[in-house]
Amino acid sequence: MKIFYWAPWIGNIGTIKAVLNSAYILNHYSKNEIKTKIINSVGEWEKYKDNTEVINLRKSNIYKYLPQGGFLFSRITYIIIFLSSFWSLKKLLKKEKPDFLIVQLITSLPLFLKMLFNLDTKLILRISGYPKMNFLRRTFWKIVSKKIYKVTFPSYDLYKEFITLNIFEVNKMSVLYDPIISYREVNKLKNEDRIAKDPKNNEYLLCIGRLTKQKNFSFVIKNFKILKKKFKNLKLLIVGEGELKQKIEEQIEKLDLKKDVVLKGFQPNVYKFFKNAKVFILSSLWEEIGFVIVEAAACNVNIISSNCKNGPKEFLEDGRGGYLFENNNSEDFLKKFEEFMNEDETIKLKKKVLTKIATKKFTFLYHFNSFTKILSN
Repeated sequence: MKIFYWAPWIGNIGTIKAVLNSAYILNHYSKNEIKTKIINSVGEWEKYKDNTEVINLRKSNIYKYLPQGGFLFSRITYIIIFLSSFWSLKKLLKKEKPDFLIVQLITSLPLFLKMLFNLDTKLILRISGYPKMNFLRRTFWKIVSKKIYKVTFPSYDLYKEFITLNIFEVNKMSVLYDPIISYREVNKLKNEDRIAKDPKNNEYLLCIGRLTKQKNFSFVIKNFKILKKKFKNLKLLIVGEGELKQKIEEQIEKLDLKKDVVLKGFQPNVYKFFKNAKVFILSSLWEEIGFVIVEAAACNVNIISSNCKNGPKEFLEDGRGGYLFENNNSEDFLKKFEEFMNEDETIKLKKKVLTKIATKKFTFLYHFNSFTKILSN
């Protein structure tokens, strides 16, 4: 069986690791009975070619020249990728005839090709994150739905929501959790090295993600200022890069928190930060279950999360496995943080155990078994 992945990306997003892991898992666990390749549209997958088999659509690597950061620049890049890859992707699919094309990110191009041309390849639409269902996207997906073989969702809650939208046939829809956890990797990376020159063990709150509107780190910083009045020894560690970095730095300076809030930038190994964190905070305005919340659970860290659509509530079992606060609500966040700080240690441990058990659905083997079942149905 031959499977190609189409997932052009911009910036350091969790989907990169999800695609790499999925391609590796299907190949490795099937003992090469499933051959996987990732399509490199403009050079975005170039630096990962040593980890997986990459197939190039073009000879030149133009990825580093494309505009990135912010809504407008990212849309310009999407258009460039769409137009520059249109005929070359069609030609590749016609020539190679993969059994399946796994479609994630800039999904419109392969869907257009499937709708316009007679392609033998079956399309599996893997919905990443929480898609904004504007009229245009909903109409397009509805039109092309008959050409799609399967549609997968990263959470059960999102799957249920799409059933009510009545865009895809229910028998084509499945939940497919992202392959996030390899416990061998977790144990290796979290002990890689210590966090030099950073807050001492168990004195810092941890946030991880791109510095974007979605992740809502300005909300955490604003409320951290209030928390400092009572919990004077606490520090806040934020790991990630993004277009809002300058605004966040300005906010930190304005609130006189430069000594208490540490911006670590993008880090290839986030596990070492989980190891000594007091608590992990997910402040997103919208989010799938996502990598960081699962990684936190795998590292035995308590979790405080916004009750945003469409995954944290499911993963934290409606609060039994963590502390859920009303999305973007400062009063409720501060209340839940106080609850966490005053909670009995045995209850905190029970919450850790529940989320640790929940990580099983995000392991490599679970992904392989789930995905192969979808492929064979």
